[in-house]
Amino acid sequence: MSTITISPLRQRMIEDMNGRKLGPHSQRSHIQSCKRFAAYLKRSPDTATAEDIRRFQLHLAETGVSICNRNRIMTGLKFLFRVTLRRLDLAAEIYHLKEPQKIPLVMSPASGRKP
Repeated sequence: MSTITISPLRQRMIEDMNGRKLGPHSQRSHIQSCKRFAAYLKRSPDTATAEDIRRFQLHLAETGVSICNRNRIMTGLKFLFRVTLRRLDLAAEIYHLKEPQKIPLVMSPASGRKP
């Protein structure tokens, strides 16, 4: 039997997510997002600054993370800063991107006719 220690910050975030009835998939996603941010910072996310958040968002864009995944990651961080840490100033620094819509390729009626 292994003993897994959970940081007080993670425990508080889990409690906040349970209190808001977030599903297990959302909870895993939010925790993973915070772990990724902490790995980027090389320190706890509760020490982050607005500049750290800006640089992290640029880092995600530069490393080719898709818009969909960038938005998912930033949603997890926004929860951490807005709900768990009550750092509305930092939550305000997080932006989401609108994914460009793909226009379906439709064959025109004229393309099927023979001259």
